[in-house]
Amino acid sequence: MRGSVPAPHTPAGHRRARRAAGAVASAALLMPLLGAGPTPDRASPATASPDTLQQAFAAAAEKYRVPQSVLLAVSYLQSRWDAHSGAPSVTGGYGPMHLTDARTALAEAPHHSEGREDSRGDDARPALRPRPAHVDAVDLPARLRTLVKAAELTGMSLERLRTDPAANITGGAALLAFAQRDLGAPLSADPADWYGAVAGFSGAEDSATAAAYADDVFDVLRTGEERTTDAGQRVALSPQPRMAPKKGQLRQTGLRAAAAEGTECPAGVSCEWIPAPYQQFGDDDYGNHDLGDRPKSQSIKYIVVHDTEGGWEGVINLVQDPTYVSWQYSLRSTDGHIAQHVKAKDVAWHAGNWYVNAKSIGLEHEGFLANPDSWYTEAMYRASARLVTYLAGKYGIPLDRQHILGHSNVPGPTSAAVPGMHTDPGPYWDWAHYFELLGSPVKATARRNSALVTIRPDYAANRPVFTGCVTKGEPCAAHGSSEVRLHSDHDEKSPLIQDPGLGTVPGTGVNDISSRVSTGQQFAVAERWGDWTAIWYLGQKAWFRNPPAQPTAVPAKGVVVTPKAGLDSVPVYGRAYPEASAYPAGVPVQAVSPLPYRLPKGQQYVVGDKVPGEYYYAVGFATDTHKVVVGKDEYYEIQFGHRVAFVRAADVTASAS
Repeated sequence: MRGSVPAPHTPAGHRRARRAAGAVASAALLMPLLGAGPTPDRASPATASPDTLQQAFAAAAEKYRVPQSVLLAVSYLQSRWDAHSGAPSVTGGYGPMHLTDARTALAEAPHHSEGREDSRGDDARPALRPRPAHVDAVDLPARLRTLVKAAELTGMSLERLRTDPAANITGGAALLAFAQRDLGAPLSADPADWYGAVAGFSGAEDSATAAAYADDVFDVLRTGEERTTDAGQRVALSPQPRMAPKKGQLRQTGLRAAAAEGTECPAGVSCEWIPAPYQQFGDDDYGNHDLGDRPKSQSIKYIVVHDTEGGWEGVINLVQDPTYVSWQYSLRSTDGHIAQHVKAKDVAWHAGNWYVNAKSIGLEHEGFLANPDSWYTEAMYRASARLVTYLAGKYGIPLDRQHILGHSNVPGPTSAAVPGMHTDPGPYWDWAHYFELLGSPVKATARRNSALVTIRPDYAANRPVFTGCVTKGEPCAAHGSSEVRLHSDHDEKSPLIQDPGLGTVPGTGVNDISSRVSTGQQFAVAERWGDWTAIWYLGQKAWFRNPPAQPTAVPAKGVVVTPKAGLDSVPVYGRAYPEASAYPAGVPVQAVSPLPYRLPKGQQYVVGDKVPGEYYYAVGFATDTHKVVVGKDEYYEIQFGHRVAFVRAADVTASAS
């Protein structure tokens, strides 16, 4: 979404209504609590020993007779051992063990209800802008109330469990021991005996989700992990490669089987089928997606990463509303559970650009972009990575940032649409870690002083100032980020790069992507000056700090385009539509309209793909009128600014960098 400044106790501000298209189902949307921070008597990172957290795991494990390796592995999957200074996750989870307390967490509106972007993005149909859903209170599931249970088991206060990492770890150990006893199992020193308890700790309501979670925990046990946390704590878990958990314990949990029939998911994740409706209503209107025959009729080129801006229960209700919009998959933060709503062969309405919708699969991740410490769990990152790896392999989608897009990277289809495009999943999504999990890490592919660079800051150390997360103009909490800010000169006091398509003065707002590049994106080098590197960006020379001691970009190689000889500049497009002569009778010609940008001579931009002009005509409920129009004109997809864009192949020359 475009994360607006929240109203008090909500993660999002004003919303606008879409057309009247029937009643929207009421939904309760869960968000994290916004208040709690660490109490002043806790040890700060400056005074605490760097081994304090490791010692806390040892003490808690001994007190509750839980194998220390199990406690460490569970915590890694929950938080990667970070404490987030006592701030809650997207589902109201706290501390290294992600103990949840979301009892007062209600959100105002979901991802697609902000009202500026037409989620369908098809000029052939009236704009589709969902309106906010009515919010009702709901009973919270047990997975969102684990902190309360930990307080009962330990006798500690809720506040201490939220803000004291050692207490939080103790609470997690108590919950694991409780789950083990609940299964009638002994408090064994052998980690292999704890598979059922780990599955129960997940809070999952079905056996497949619980098993997928436990499998991930034991995968961490086998491989081991080591890292320095957000508070400067050194934590290590030694590998146990021969670890073989007793998976038969899962039967003792009594969890139901998930409704996985009909899903398109890989092995090793939990997945259920919750269909989005293809349903007719009103005056020849229908929702909330289009039937297709992909990849037979048209290729699938992109996967689009979104965040929900709402909690699981409410978002699941909304995608089942025929008057709303749709996406292929939703992913739950607490345990990585996946729900599929639209088949991959069909076209969901999620990206705000009809060309991208017709050639993409949309994934919604439970989260909020404007809450820096509303962290995503490792469980969700891993489930998402497995799903994306599976889909990319099945449909031949390259694992790079010009095919695995954030919603913020999707271009406006027309000039008028550019200002309203969404900005999720935002600057706090950890793209470097995500691509490591995808098995395609962002790394150098060329020698020093190469003609291209790949953006690759150190996520934890890279902390650009963002504003407007809570109050307009006020700084957001300092936090690691995947994004690097761009200036008009090699000086941090120089003006920020301006995006001519937005028509606004660039700034540091959490949603202002006009002068930002993101991890994994590639650009051609325009110049170097000391610790600064300039790249070609939106037709301009854009500078960012790139010191050798702490680089924010690594050398790269690839294919670039530049205007053909004799051309001063060439137009840039937000979609790759066919030429007029390609349209058959009965299919209206779609305008090949340029965006408010030009690619000037002398500048180079990195190519992601070469594609034919293509348009999917699907404006009616009856599928016999649907057609895929493919032209002879070809386009290059390029990384033009923060968003990708397209240029006609006939306008440019392509060459290796």
